[in-house]
Amino acid sequence: MSTSSGSLRGSTPRDGAQRTFLWGQQTYLMGVLNVTPDSFSDGGQFTTVEAALRQAHQMVSEGADILDIGGQSTRPQADEVTLEAELQRVIPVIEVLRRDQFFAQTPISIDTTRSQVAHAAIAAGADIINDISGGVFDPQMLHTTAVLNVPIVLMHRRGTPKTMQTLTQYQDLIAEILQFLDQQIRAAIAAGIDRKQIVIDPGIGFAKTYDQSLQILRCLDQFQRLNCPILVGVSRKSFIGHVLNQPDPKQRVWGTAAACVSAIANGADIVRVHDVAQMRDVCRVADAIWRS
Repeated sequence: MSTSSGSLRGSTPRDGAQRTFLWGQQTYLMGVLNVTPDSFSDGGQFTTVEAALRQAHQMVSEGADILDIGGQSTRPQADEVTLEAELQRVIPVIEVLRRDQFFAQTPISIDTTRSQVAHAAIAAGADIINDISGGVFDPQMLHTTAVLNVPIVLMHRRGTPKTMQTLTQYQDLIAEILQFLDQQIRAAIAAGIDRKQIVIDPGIGFAKTYDQSLQILRCLDQFQRLNCPILVGVSRKSFIGHVLNQPDPKQRVWGTAAACVSAIANGADIVRVHDVAQMRDVCRVADAIWRS
């Protein structure tokens, strides 16, 4: 992977965190902070501001480079929440984090498909937009991102949480994901987003079967041709449970570790994880092997 640096902060005047990421030199950890009652792995654990703040402190203490805050569960069959409910879940948490000097150098990502939530979150102090629809769900998302001048993660997904697991038929899985991401990168640039502000995510587990998720990990290096940093989210996911015959997501830590190592070996720049302390050590050793 080519090595370049990038800032995960735009020029919009606000309170946020500025950090330079040296792509290709190390793997960065994005800590998952779901402030939802129904997420597949940790739903209901961090629904109060106090609980979310404690978890954020723990993850950053353990080595999280980015905090990813989401107020809408994206697990299969999840119900869509209203705009008002999503805002009420995420904005108070972001505001509290930004007032805490402990997080002064920690970029905050808002995990949303709604431009209104993204706009409000950036105004509250978030730094990055993580859109699992790749900028498709809300036609204003790419324009909003360009106006805010912040980075965006574009992920591949088909359908919605209600329908995505019925949309797993592909003629050529990798080629079709590459085509979608290339299309959305072009759309983002046309909307005014700097290419250096775009991160891509192949969307493991989103409209993907068990076998397809494994195939993406095997072929992850092909996504380097898009010349954007690559984010991979494998943490505690069902394909790992399938391999391990483990129905409890919280018992999939070491399966997650194996998947993260594979992703790093094949070019991932960021891994999105729940178990930060364990994955920090995993990333350090994998980086020593693959990025030396």
